[in-house]
Amino acid sequence: MKRAFNNLVSLGYGAARGLRKFPFLLIPLAAAAQAEDLTIAALGDSLTQGYGLPVNEGFVPQMQAWLDAQGAGITLINAGVSGDTTAGGLARVGWTLTPDVDGMIVALGGNDFLRGVAPEVSHANLDGILQAAEGAGVGVMLVGLEVSNNYGPDYKAAFDGMYPDLAAQYGATFYPTFFEGLLTEGDMAEARAAYLQPDGLHPNAEGVVQIVAHMGPVLLEFAEGLRAGQ
Repeated sequence: MKRAFNNLVSLGYGAARGLRKFPFLLIPLAAAAQAEDLTIAALGDSLTQGYGLPVNEGFVPQMQAWLDAQGAGITLINAGVSGDTTAGGLARVGWTLTPDVDGMIVALGGNDFLRGVAPEVSHANLDGILQAAEGAGVGVMLVGLEVSNNYGPDYKAAFDGMYPDLAAQYGATFYPTFFEGLLTEGDMAEARAAYLQPDGLHPNAEGVVQIVAHMGPVLLEFAEGLRAGQ
């Protein structure tokens, strides 16, 4: 509604007088303005922060450009911190959930796995993040993770499974893995050669393009759900 007021002011005297004469015209104006008023924070680690890439080639800037091209009316905030764990995300979720944030992408857990953090600990941290979002009335798009068998099949099953379980528990939008868009035309070995940086962990600029193209439509659906709940 703030934007609706600003748009009305910018119409000028003659147009505003017409709106007073035909007040029903304010309804579509207000609805259109409200549809643009969405802010989504991307709470994550180096993958959302854009590690190893020029600023404009990271995940958030590329996703923002994609959203703008769709006319989505969404502002995406980069709340990614390189090296962050689910514990770090939980520690800073309170100041990420500012009053202007309508939704949150949560993409954490990779560093937990690299450090061998017990799945139940990561689960508790993610649960705390989702609880905080629920308490703030903020919808969540939870990005999952599929880890390797480094710590055995039980660890893998517990770690992989916590994401869909928590998404179902909190009614969050679930996106299976950040790298989903890299697996559409081949296996991970092929994707690693084409779309990852030399460290084998972080996407290169073209990899981010693929990730954004695949995740973008899901993010738009998530945003529509947020608008429907406003």
